Amino acid sequence: MGQLDKRTIIVTGAAQGIGAAYARGLVAEGANVVINDVLDPAPLVDELADKGGEVIGIIADVTDDTQIADMVSQTVEKYGRIDGLINNAALFGKIARRRFEKIDIDEFDAVMRVNIRGVWQVSRSVVEIMRKQGYGKIVNIASGTVFKGTPMQLHYVTSKGAIIALSRAMAREVGEDNICINAIAPGLTQSEAVLNEGQFSEEHFDANIASRCIKRAEEPEDLVGTAIFLLSKDSDFLTGQVLCVDGGSVTH
Repeated sequence: MGQLDKRTIIVTGAAQGIGAAYARGLVAEGANVVINDVLDPAPLVDELADKGGEVIGIIADVTDDTQIADMVSQTVEKYGRIDGLINNAALFGKIARRRFEKIDIDEFDAVMRVNIRGVWQVSRSVVEIMRKQGYGKIVNIASGTVFKGTPMQLHYVTSKGAIIALSRAMAREVGEDNICINAIAPGLTQSEAVLNEGQFSEEHFDANIASRCIKRAEEPEDLVGTAIFLLSKDSDFLTGQVLCVDGGSVTH
């Protein structure tokens, strides 16, 4: 038996990269996984289904209430409940690194809309189902940059700081409903988006690795175990917390 047997979990932004790693890990632990993205999730759905995984893919924009409601409805119709949510969808890989006074206003607004508002929108829709069940787990994705004040990414860092505040406030409001809300703060991870977009130099990666207790690059798979723990019964008395998963670059 897996740690998440028969639990139904939605992962947003899961068609590729870190989100896909979460989906693979959850399926391996026996979960029913809903792979959400604005990109086509079919290739990953087929990959996991071929291995015997119980998985469906739903294209939906996390900032569109109508599409979110449809995703939630399809999930409940298919599996009868929603036990967990990983709010992974975010703008990051395609954001150019620049000084804060040079950030375009439309880009700033887009980052806030997806990275903060999207998390709130999906969470509020899912919480209604969890409240009726009397149980649920939400895992929000913050960032280690919040604790470092990482330069040249002001809008991204700001959005992830807001995720920590949002997670703590939400946890206070739903604790009596037996819903746990926590956040993971990853370090700089060698995901597809980070490697393909090339906004970080080799020197930047080397300096980041040097700041860690564990001197190696962070891979998407390094985040999966923490997510599984936060979605499992083993963390039923843990809420409102932020777990830094970055090899010890931040000791929070």
